[in-house]
Amino acid sequence: EGREDLQVNRLETQIWIKPDIQKTDVDFSEILNAIQEIAKDVNIFFDELEGVNSPSKDDDSLLHHGNLTSTSDDASRLEVVGEEVPDKNKTSGLYFRDGKCRIDYILVYRKSNPQTEKREVFERNIRAEGLQMEKESSLTNSDIIFVKLHAPWEVLGKYAELMNVRMPFRRKIYYLHRRYKFMNRIEKQISRFRGWLPRKPMKLDKETLPDLEENDCYTAPFSQQRIHHFIIHNKDTFFNNATRSRIVHHILQRVKYEEGKNKIGLNRLLSNGSYEAAFPLHEGSYRSKNSIKTHGAENHRHLLYECWASWGVWYKYQPLDLVRRYFGEKIGLYFAWLGWYTGMLFPAAFIGLFVFLYGVTTLNHCQVSKEVCQATDIIMCPICDKYCPFMRLSDSCIYAKVTHLFDNGATVFFAVFMAVWATVFLEFWKRRRAVIAYDWDLIDWEEEEEEIRPQFEAKYSKKERMNPISGKPEPYQAFADKCSRLIVSASGIFFMICVVIAAVFGIVIYRVVTVSTFAAFKWALIRNNSQVATTGTAVCINFCIIMLLNVLYEKVALFLTNLEQPRTESEWENSFTLKMFLFQFVNLNSSTFYIAFFLGRFTGHPGAYLRLINRWRLEECHPSGCLIDLCMQMGIIMVLKQTWNNFMELGYPLIQNWWTRRKLRQEYGTQRKTSFPQWEKDYNLQPMNAYGLFDEYLEMILQFGFTTIFVAAFPLAPLLALLNNIIEIRLDAYKFVTQWRRPLASRAKDIGIWYGILEGIGILSVITNAFVIAVTSDFIPRLVYAYKYGPCAGQGEAGQKCMVGYVNASLSVFLVSDFENRSEPTSNGSEFSGSPLKYCRYRDYRDPPHSPVPYGYTLQFWHVLAARLAFIIVFEHLVFCIKHLISYLIPDLPKDLRDRMRREKYLIQEMMYEAELERLQKERKERKKNGKSYHNEWP
Repeated sequence: EGREDLQVNRLETQIWIKPDIQKTDVDFSEILNAIQEIAKDVNIFFDELEGVNSPSKDDDSLLHHGNLTSTSDDASRLEVVGEEVPDKNKTSGLYFRDGKCRIDYILVYRKSNPQTEKREVFERNIRAEGLQMEKESSLTNSDIIFVKLHAPWEVLGKYAELMNVRMPFRRKIYYLHRRYKFMNRIEKQISRFRGWLPRKPMKLDKETLPDLEENDCYTAPFSQQRIHHFIIHNKDTFFNNATRSRIVHHILQRVKYEEGKNKIGLNRLLSNGSYEAAFPLHEGSYRSKNSIKTHGAENHRHLLYECWASWGVWYKYQPLDLVRRYFGEKIGLYFAWLGWYTGMLFPAAFIGLFVFLYGVTTLNHCQVSKEVCQATDIIMCPICDKYCPFMRLSDSCIYAKVTHLFDNGATVFFAVFMAVWATVFLEFWKRRRAVIAYDWDLIDWEEEEEEIRPQFEAKYSKKERMNPISGKPEPYQAFADKCSRLIVSASGIFFMICVVIAAVFGIVIYRVVTVSTFAAFKWALIRNNSQVATTGTAVCINFCIIMLLNVLYEKVALFLTNLEQPRTESEWENSFTLKMFLFQFVNLNSSTFYIAFFLGRFTGHPGAYLRLINRWRLEECHPSGCLIDLCMQMGIIMVLKQTWNNFMELGYPLIQNWWTRRKLRQEYGTQRKTSFPQWEKDYNLQPMNAYGLFDEYLEMILQFGFTTIFVAAFPLAPLLALLNNIIEIRLDAYKFVTQWRRPLASRAKDIGIWYGILEGIGILSVITNAFVIAVTSDFIPRLVYAYKYGPCAGQGEAGQKCMVGYVNASLSVFLVSDFENRSEPTSNGSEFSGSPLKYCRYRDYRDPPHSPVPYGYTLQFWHVLAARLAFIIVFEHLVFCIKHLISYLIPDLPKDLRDRMRREKYLIQEMMYEAELERLQKERKERKKNGKSYHNEWP
């Protein structure tokens, strides 16, 4: 295009100039003037007297050459360009063109964007902070410009000290307790016995993967004055890549882009469109032609893929230290929590499977299911108006057997176990979190004073008050304004909950209408199983409504959260998280609550049915009970929800990235695509979602609710959750390593507001399981019959022999001639006995039609009701007492960890004292050599 190449590097030198230097031995002003005239067509921005690093021309002919500036303590310095730099650094896409300066951060903008002035001021201030910068245009779109940033050692040291970044300064010395000879002999025998056993397959092989070894060192806040205390083998690698990116991001968040006290920070430039994206780079490709066991890992990303994100290691422990080193503590804590939750699901899944298998083995000995299957002479009343026929009780034999698989003698034990399990899980997670916080140096870490959200500043910039912490004026929201916004937000939440209830009401109407339709269906299979077909289709429709309402809820929650105008980002996240969890929890579980506690409870009785809008008769339970409907609801929703979530988490990014690669392959070919630099490859990946880890946590918390709240009705829920989580860990790992841009490494001490939500679900699970056992299942009616009305009444026994006659005692008699006109069935039941039926049976405890009070409640009904209420009270108080006792007995901090922390604090003081003493002794020796001596020296 007629441009002249900039060949400043003919002298094979790089000229580094401090901005405040006006005169040196070399006349730089003439050189710079000449360079500026040549570089006009190349759009190189010069700021004052900045040094220029002009890379040699390559094959790509980039539009923007890099500006490389540095601020150091030296007045000026010359560095030889001809130094040996590994070719791999120049071609890897992780370094500047010189192959020396590692890229710590990438900014992306479009030349067509009108916010040019803001970017120029911002970039000028970036260079003033000491960051080095280089620009290159995209190979696929000349309008896209990549700004590469590098933080030199001086800048890293300065801000690491300001940010209190903890760095290693001495290897740990473990204190071994004195042991007796007898104990040593026992330990030797145990270790010898362990040598005969096979090695634990879940552990990662640290011999073939040596990079997994972490430096086990004591750490302390970095200090430039005490830099000699820290273990520094190489200044380029002393701060790992995640720490370097975090420091650069910290600087970018505090750089001004316009004059004014609030015109500051990268986030505002991203929100107003000045920059299109900002992200740290992945450390190269996650694939390699060579085996990791023979040639080692190419980089940490490759290592993570092989030992964490690969499906071949699904059974192994997670390399949490490596995850934390690459992605930061916040993401590391999420995967630590997910792994801990998955591990704790093993005993719950085992006990749940045991309860199910117990039902399978005792199926042939269950007296209730036997009586149902043998009750060929008991004719049940129709379950819907007109079209539903009379049916034999024995026709529901298979449903009675399936119900026994979930509702048996072990169900109550499992409900108590799961309530205790939820408490143990949370208490031991607190201990696990404490160990992780200690290992990752998070014990003494405190969050910095957060910046105010730009939206909050723009709204309340006219009113200010002094910040009690920083002592600076800041925007202020009046109390009346805050209360009014909270009231409006709460009203919006209440309205959306009403929308959920309306959706459930629609499902109820659907079930009521379609049960009659299916009963008159032409296909015999559907006609004979009309109630099951109604339940199955209603659950699928309910799932579709749930997924559609989730999209609406997200927009409403976003609108209401922004309406509240939270002051900081963490306040915004907590408010949004609470709304989204509340919406999705109610949306997901409302139908389940209806089936568990309302279905078949308020239907009336034949001849006096309760109706919706005086038209539709309310749905009844199946003759074998309501628990089968609840099991179907939970099983279908849980499987469909987890399958859909897994597809959206991995399938959607895979399809998007595949489409991007396909377009690049069509335009530039396969070979050109493989030669793209790393920043170009990462830019083509999907960004991490705007809400961070919110979706991942929300999915697992809702699953935790499913696993605990109605677990008494579906003991296989923990097993399904376990199988899903084993896949979920690898799906999330694969997504983070291969499909998403590298997220910024951020710190956190715990999982935040989610822990309080987990505790709330644990409390709710105790209440719901008590009601499921007492109200939904037949556990209490059977218990009352066995002790009060059965063959063993008054004997204190409750075995299967005591349940003889239970089915007949739980059914009431109805006179067919008492049917309402709109409820009277089309058939008269003559197909059963050859003559029209006079009586039919239905599930309830009511007097016969010829009693003094026809169809009134019997004494057995009141005994069962009293027993149900008593069971709920006793169960809740017993389980809550056990939960609080366990919570009290399990300390939040393990004793060995408390001792290690005290020991480490003591050793750190000793080491710092020894290091300082050693330094003073060296200074004293040097002064003696130089002939200088002072009186009263110490030491």
